[in-house]
Amino acid sequence: MENIKRFVECLVPGTVCNLNCSYCYTKQEERQKNLPHFEYTPEYIGKALSKDRLGGTCYISMCAAGETLIPPEMPEIIRHILQQGHYVNITTNGTLNNRFDEILKLLKPEQLERLHFAFSFHYLELVRTNKIDDFFRNVKKVRNSGCSFLIQINLCDDYIPYLKEIKTICEKNTGAPPQVAATRNERTRKITLMTKYTVDEYKQFGKIFQSSLFNFTMKNFMVKRKEFCYAGDWAFKLYLDTGMMGRCYDSQSTQNIFRDLNKPIKFKAVGNNCNSPYCVNSSHFMSLGVIPGILAPSYADLRDRPEARWYTPRMIAFLDGKLFNNNKEYNCIQKLSANMEEFSIDLIKKV
Repeated sequence: MENIKRFVECLVPGTVCNLNCSYCYTKQEERQKNLPHFEYTPEYIGKALSKDRLGGTCYISMCAAGETLIPPEMPEIIRHILQQGHYVNITTNGTLNNRFDEILKLLKPEQLERLHFAFSFHYLELVRTNKIDDFFRNVKKVRNSGCSFLIQINLCDDYIPYLKEIKTICEKNTGAPPQVAATRNERTRKITLMTKYTVDEYKQFGKIFQSSLFNFTMKNFMVKRKEFCYAGDWAFKLYLDTGMMGRCYDSQSTQNIFRDLNKPIKFKAVGNNCNSPYCVNSSHFMSLGVIPGILAPSYADLRDRPEARWYTPRMIAFLDGKLFNNNKEYNCIQKLSANMEEFSIDLIKKV
């Protein structure tokens, strides 16, 4: 049985997308549409993320600010990372037919078993662009190829009149309703849900889908984490274009792990110094066990629909694992050192 050693949140460069969703974070932040550029080859990226450098088998999740699969380099990057023995997640809008054909043809059956697709079901845009059939054809392609998958919608006010319709079409095509993600309003300084409804009303809309992902996300939304967190050691974020690594989303500590492959990666936890008002990606980090002692469903529990078998047995076994089972917790001195370092870096950056 393979055990998860680390979780890597890979941010793919580029903000270009073939859809135009009203709730898109890139659109909310009025970012310019940019084509991606990678400073390193796919083969080099694979070597930079070897098991030897990362300490074992990792779950490597790739997501772009635009559509993740638009960069032509992505199939080869996916292949080279899978060749290292890791498990890989790709977040996608599911519409680039040729890209799915390319990826599935490129990979061996054993590699496909370690590949997971998170399909974002942007319903109204799929209707507008007449791509709903393409979306579900691509879902079936990856399923028939031996990959695991997830269907997810962003709960937003635009979808409220169509919730039953969305649920029905997903059940018809995949055997279960979609999982649900809460949508944030990024236009205001204070983080809020992107809705005109009250929090209780918003939760009621989400209940239609009986989504474990939605329930967990809402439970942890705007809950400040004060426990000792091992982000930076057991998990981290990585810019896939440059190799710049950060301990978490709001950590000021960075290092380039691509520049010199002979230089070891410095793994060190953020500890009790999280700068975020809440665990922004709790359904990844917390479900995988980045904070020991917190009882949380597994990553697979939050996403799979067992009645429809979205996940293969191998993927379930891997993503049922917890980081704290395969990593050693710090002693008191190590915790103090991590806290002092992160605090000092934050202080220097703010001066």
